Amino acid sequence: MNMNSMTRRDFLAGMTAAGLATLAASEPRAAEPVQHPQAKADTCILLWMAGGMAAPETFDPKRYTPFEVGVPEGRILCTFPSIPTAVDNIRISQGLEHVARVMDRATLIRSHHVADLGNILHSRHQYHWHTGYVPPQTVACPHIGAWIAKVRGPNHPAIPPFINIGQRLEGVGESEELKAFTTGGFFGSEFGPFNLPFPQDAIDAVRPPRGMTPDRFEARQQRFREMLRNSPTGELVSDYHHESMLRALDNAHRLLSSRERRAFDLTLEPRPSYDRYNTGRFGLGCLLARRLTEAGARFIEVTTEYVPFLHFDTHENGHTTLTRMKREIDRPIAQLVLDLGDRGLLDRTLVVIATEFSRDMIVEGIPGSNARDQSRARSATMQQMIHYGLHRHFTGSVSVVMFGGGMKRGFLYGETAPERPLVVTRDPVSIRDLHATILTAMGISPRTSFDIERRPFYATQDGRGQPVQALFAWTATFGPVCSDRSA
Repeated sequence: MNMNSMTRRDFLAGMTAAGLATLAASEPRAAEPVQHPQAKADTCILLWMAGGMAAPETFDPKRYTPFEVGVPEGRILCTFPSIPTAVDNIRISQGLEHVARVMDRATLIRSHHVADLGNILHSRHQYHWHTGYVPPQTVACPHIGAWIAKVRGPNHPAIPPFINIGQRLEGVGESEELKAFTTGGFFGSEFGPFNLPFPQDAIDAVRPPRGMTPDRFEARQQRFREMLRNSPTGELVSDYHHESMLRALDNAHRLLSSRERRAFDLTLEPRPSYDRYNTGRFGLGCLLARRLTEAGARFIEVTTEYVPFLHFDTHENGHTTLTRMKREIDRPIAQLVLDLGDRGLLDRTLVVIATEFSRDMIVEGIPGSNARDQSRARSATMQQMIHYGLHRHFTGSVSVVMFGGGMKRGFLYGETAPERPLVVTRDPVSIRDLHATILTAMGISPRTSFDIERRPFYATQDGRGQPVQALFAWTATFGPVCSDRSA
């Protein structure tokens, strides 16, 4: 199969086959001893800008060209002017004024880049970013959150170690593709995500259904356990994955009966604080992430949600859409950083802002790519506001922002070209090395591996991920040999 011409149907077929093969696989076991680095973070919060957040419109502003009828599209690199930040040598895009005030606590990477996968599908690029592997694979690859949950284990016995906030996995476009990477993969159900698509309703996910008595609920849970234990595993589900499902059920039941479930109840948040976060689902997701960090979560992803042609998936009306998206993300991100700092949690929490790729007015993929142009606003010159915005997918450079977790403060890393094509010109950072950096901060060796299908499968692609040491405010030191801290 030609990976660069892969269709959505090809992608789904490959992921379905991998998932079925994984369910039949035996327990993944640590492949070889590794030395884990000393952890600087106990929790990782991934703020996922789903749909392709344009770096020139956010964290890597270029020459600004205001809207005017007749302006050639080739002249437009940015549709927003830049603004100063709390760091003298860092400017970001207008509309991110709150984030600008906390950039003195941030490391900004402007030289992240992702693979050009030809026929660009958001779901394939999101799969690549979240798992570190280009699909399709012969096994179900674990999400980076599952790796962290498996190797580090839970921070608190009652709080799920991997929590996913804001993304619906039912009833939206490409939901089946999103499920392919929003998973524990071959680690099993117990390391998969606890999904909370609507943060304001999170408390409903951790208490029995309305009107059901505790005795009836307990009886129903016990009956469900018995059904799972007594059901034949057959050829499709191995004993390990069967037991993992049971452990996942027990973990969920433990949460429902714990005091810590109060962290999921946003109505308990003081009104002034609630209002500072409440710009919509993403903002409330950031509030929920802060509360869950305080309660002892290990890995949390909060997403603006990927739905085709919505939010950051700007194929038309890019400027207008980005104006709205900035209102939704700016204040909550800054407030999350401030609140974690005020509570003494930021140093031990790694907050990462990332996306699957950037955008450009003209270039699809990278220069010379055979990727199909998917813009809905094709026009050689600006005629209407619908044309004004960065509507093509661009993989040549992407911005990533990191707070806390042992990262430097007020630090700028990497560089991109000042004129189109806006490719990385200094200190490139691949997905593999970015993952290695995140894992190192979390106290996990990038060479961690587990045997699956009689071969080692690594936390970073082929175990070759190298943490970007220049980003750390510390020098990584390694602890005793240990291949699986959760064992």
